[in-house]
Amino acid sequence: MADDKETAEKPSYEQARDELTEVVKRLEAGGLTLEESLGLWERGEKLAAVCEEWLEGARARLAAALDRPGNGEAAPF
Repeated sequence: MADDKETAEKPSYEQARDELTEVVKRLEAGGLTLEESLGLWERGEKLAAVCEEWLEGARARLAAALDRPGNGEAAPF
């Protein structure tokens, strides 16, 4: 059931990316205890995984859209 809770509370790509940016800034600034640094590192790893999950989903959706019939020619952008 932990997966259900995590899915319901999964941040958007933008939220995860922004929080990950803040985590990196705090780690780079230093001045943290080892325990604080490890906690931030672990949070950063989770946020990076969330971002990767969103990006993989976007790639899959794009690939599916490009595989639809009638998409043989590239549309001008």
